[in-house]
Amino acid sequence: MSEIYAIVVFLFVLFALLGGSVWIGLALMGVAWAGMELFTVRPAGDAMITTIWSGASSWTLTALPLFIWMGEILYRTRLSEDMFRGLAPWMRFLPGGLLHTNIAGCTIFAAVSGSSAATLNMVGKMSIPELRKRGYPEFMIIGTLAGAATLGLMIPPSLTLIVYGVTINESITKLFMAGVFPGLVLAGLFMLYIMAWHVLYKGQRPEPEPAMPLRERIAESRFLLPLFGLVFVVIGSMYLGYATATEAAAVGVFGALALSAMQGSLDWTTFKQALMGATKTSAMIAFILMGAAFLSLSMGFTGLPRALAALIDSYNLSPVALIAVLTVFYLILGMFMDGLSSVVLTMAIVEPMIRSAGIDVIWFGIFLVVVIETAQVTPPIGFNLFVLQGMTRHEIGYIAKTAIPMVGLMLLMVVILVVWPELATWLPDNIRQGPGG
Repeated sequence: MSEIYAIVVFLFVLFALLGGSVWIGLALMGVAWAGMELFTVRPAGDAMITTIWSGASSWTLTALPLFIWMGEILYRTRLSEDMFRGLAPWMRFLPGGLLHTNIAGCTIFAAVSGSSAATLNMVGKMSIPELRKRGYPEFMIIGTLAGAATLGLMIPPSLTLIVYGVTINESITKLFMAGVFPGLVLAGLFMLYIMAWHVLYKGQRPEPEPAMPLRERIAESRFLLPLFGLVFVVIGSMYLGYATATEAAAVGVFGALALSAMQGSLDWTTFKQALMGATKTSAMIAFILMGAAFLSLSMGFTGLPRALAALIDSYNLSPVALIAVLTVFYLILGMFMDGLSSVVLTMAIVEPMIRSAGIDVIWFGIFLVVVIETAQVTPPIGFNLFVLQGMTRHEIGYIAKTAIPMVGLMLLMVVILVVWPELATWLPDNIRQGPGG
């Protein structure tokens, strides 16, 4: 009964604070404070100071603002425009035509951004006007973009995976490597969906693209070289063991600055905007992580995570049944909270469960990202839906309908991960570890 009482108090305080429009970081601290005061004898103030400092001063966390800054630089310079220009000649002859630039563009930009919103903004601003001009159906333009933008959460560098790794004290580099193959498989599923539309709905196809000589296509591909080089340096340095995630992020920032400067699209105003954008986003995420660290400590003192883990353990659920329950749980949670908040709010309770069930924490991180990706395009708080609404001025209901097939494909990806867990675990098990992991 004491555990039930604690759960009721925690949830009441949390929803009261969130309902009062209190920042998520402060709301988490408020819940933790209430738990410490009501259920423990330890001074809440001392515990909060110590926990917040240790949570915010984690060396692993320094990768977060650096990757955010790299994405901001690319988003605000001409590198993003060049990417579309280089991709279009190779996508136009596939079944589905230039709709594939949404998938390929999001995949490439995800590999240097880590943010779903940044990926959606950058690719959407480039592709939506071009695809409309060529007569592609609006629901396909928006639906494929809504789904593909979520690849920014999985393909390294992923901000969600950094937060997950910091929360459970796991290697960020291994988590990044675990996301590579599942991210590419999910991108492949999205492209297959476009091809299926092309075959099944012939009347909706736009006019075929004019022929382009091979020499011209190769010439246009030169615009992709800077981004491909940056992806290779960032991900390759981690895979080959030459750099940790933090060091690779620093190299990525330097590379993005150098490329945009050589291109001539980096000026003082752009530099300041990118730096301030990264600072604001990083501060927001760090604040949430501080609150989550204090909440984890508070819950640990109350014994609530252990009690809930023991309760679920008493049902003797198989790992697959536990994953099914957690899928539904995170989908419901993701309908009302953003992905980062869902991770930090629940890991204190969920981590003991998955470890006691024998589920690989690296694999679980990728599973978690796929489910959170799905929640990004499900109402009422589907963050990608709101970003697309601002870009296209469509009703939120219409945008949500266009994304339904992509939600189905992401749920299919969960099944694929359960059936073939090696998809996520093979690469991290075989990478060379650099100093610091």
